Amino acid sequence: MYDIVSLGELLIDFTESGRSPSGMRLFEQNAGGAVTNLLCAAAQCGAKTGYIGKVGADMHGAFLKQSLVNAGVDVRGLIEANDVFTTLAFVALQPSGEREFSFARKPGADTQLRSDEVDADMLEHTRVFHTGSLSLTQEPVRSATYEAIDRAKAAGAIISYDPNYRASLWSSKDEAIHYMRSLISTADIMKVSDEELPLLTGETEPEQATDVLLDQGVKLVAVTLGAKGAFIRVRSESRLVPGFRSNAIDTTGAGDAFFGGFLCRFLSSGKVLKDVSLEDAADYARFGNATASLCVEQRGGIPAMPALKDVLNRLGQ
Repeated sequence: MYDIVSLGELLIDFTESGRSPSGMRLFEQNAGGAVTNLLCAAAQCGAKTGYIGKVGADMHGAFLKQSLVNAGVDVRGLIEANDVFTTLAFVALQPSGEREFSFARKPGADTQLRSDEVDADMLEHTRVFHTGSLSLTQEPVRSATYEAIDRAKAAGAIISYDPNYRASLWSSKDEAIHYMRSLISTADIMKVSDEELPLLTGETEPEQATDVLLDQGVKLVAVTLGAKGAFIRVRSESRLVPGFRSNAIDTTGAGDAFFGGFLCRFLSSGKVLKDVSLEDAADYARFGNATASLCVEQRGGIPAMPALKDVLNRLGQ
């Protein structure tokens, strides 16, 4: 039995890394992708995780597969295809550590996963099934995502959803809103960034936005607020859980690190979702905040996910 299985993007983040002697920008190859960042964060914190997705049978795909293996993620659901190229993302960093993305994904291997290629056994033997929204941008992976959610839910898994908006990957903002909102009613647990609240709910304030999400059936919501920490909502109760002070050099994967830590803490608590209290959720968020605060002190996504001992040390445990 897995703790968390996810389906979605696995790609190369070419992260800006200084200048060459001639003054040209250099880019460092890092393994990334929101759902896989989360899996690696959870695996580093002790969860048993598995990944379902597709890469090209190329040098980048081989690198990504090995990166997941090194992080402790089961890759039995990863397909290496000869007919598509591994997705690439070029990430330019601002002085604040914020990012600007440019994608080579036309199509990328991650978008070409078909429903018949999804490992059904993994979906039927996981406590949590997690997905994001980048697997909704194109077919056939869009249909594969919907089918995977239905199969996992039917098997009794908790559905976890973290919508992630990248404007350049959608034909229009309206299309993005339509598909990103389409998964809300399937989710039990959601993580949303403050920047994406209006897209998902039409509201800008966490209290009102989480009202919208809970009305659609979500049971536990965490809104990430950057350095401020996270706003959590359980039923009618809510709280702001402050973040940890850190020396941020690259925010890539910070939200994924938070949510990976959050889900790992939830699963290790042994609590049934309906019995999770506000105090419990605050504990999960504090663990997630610590995980994220360590992630941003390193470069890249997957390579920056911290070990459990380091998270506990930041928590003072």
